[in-house]
Amino acid sequence: MTSLDLRADVATAPTFASAAARFGVIEKPDLAFTPAVASETAHLYEKVKDFIPAIEWAAYAPYVHAINRLKRERNAVILAHNYQTPDIFHCVADIVGDSLQLARDATKVGAEIIVQCGVHFMAETSKLLNPEKTVLIPDAKAGCSLSESITGADVRLLKERYPGVPVVTYVNTSAEVKAETDICCTSSNVLAVVESLQSDTVLCIPDEYLAMNVARQTNKKILTWKGHCEVHERFTATELLAYKEANPGIEIIGHPECHPDVIAVCDFAGSTSGMINYVKDKRPQKVLLVTECSMASNIQAEVEGVQFVKPCNLCPHMKRITLPKILDSLLNMTEEVLVDPAIAGRARLAVERMVNLKQ
Repeated sequence: MTSLDLRADVATAPTFASAAARFGVIEKPDLAFTPAVASETAHLYEKVKDFIPAIEWAAYAPYVHAINRLKRERNAVILAHNYQTPDIFHCVADIVGDSLQLARDATKVGAEIIVQCGVHFMAETSKLLNPEKTVLIPDAKAGCSLSESITGADVRLLKERYPGVPVVTYVNTSAEVKAETDICCTSSNVLAVVESLQSDTVLCIPDEYLAMNVARQTNKKILTWKGHCEVHERFTATELLAYKEANPGIEIIGHPECHPDVIAVCDFAGSTSGMINYVKDKRPQKVLLVTECSMASNIQAEVEGVQFVKPCNLCPHMKRITLPKILDSLLNMTEEVLVDPAIAGRARLAVERMVNLKQ
């Protein structure tokens, strides 16, 4: 397999207007922890009581209560990635899942407004699939090391170097990169996407480790790019073997964005949804998830009898999304996510090919 790292500058995206003028701004509500708020959020606290002490719930509950009321008033739906913290994942989200699931579910929502609790490329993907809806992200600075590792100009250079070779682009990329792509993929469907192409050689970008892992499962020649997830690239096989030695019988479940040496010592590897389903179906006595550590807390809230060992690698970008920022987003209709019309159509086509792929 060949790994490439070409770089090129890209023009600054155009600036778009805010949604506040269209929907108006709502005054910030009282955020007191009243008996009424405590009563109306008590069923939600039951889901997160193992992660949020009761004394701290008094600070969380008013935001949870206000957000759930306000999203109904705004006709909004909250999409949350599996890496969001339990207070968001279990208490205010309407739809949760991995990148593929959120991409698919984004096409089915009836709400007028989508609030994307994840990183920026996810919000862009929701906008691509719902051009008529207003898409908000509570913090526009919630980026992604993979997305920032490559530009549309970089992809054009790759296509010049490898004319006729189809380009499979991980969904963890900007819309301008998707616009240069034949078809997108996620960690859960990358093999199916690669195998669907009528070519012996495939560009699989930008995650180098994901491409290395899929190369072990296909006869196609895989070309890739030196992009990495800053969470998953920190795990090592040596570290995981030490956990195994210290915890006899533990099952280690890895994410395909990890180095192949890491995946080799895992008992199972799959997308975040695949990892969740494995734990729910198999119910191992003791498990270690080789991924962002908030996901372990989210699963732990839904399964009993499973002990989680947590090597806590946090995604700093996912953690930019908080309850106060979600509330502010709904009150002030910020930050709106728009995609340049010059690239939106081509980017949407690449995502739709992925979503519509029969697997």
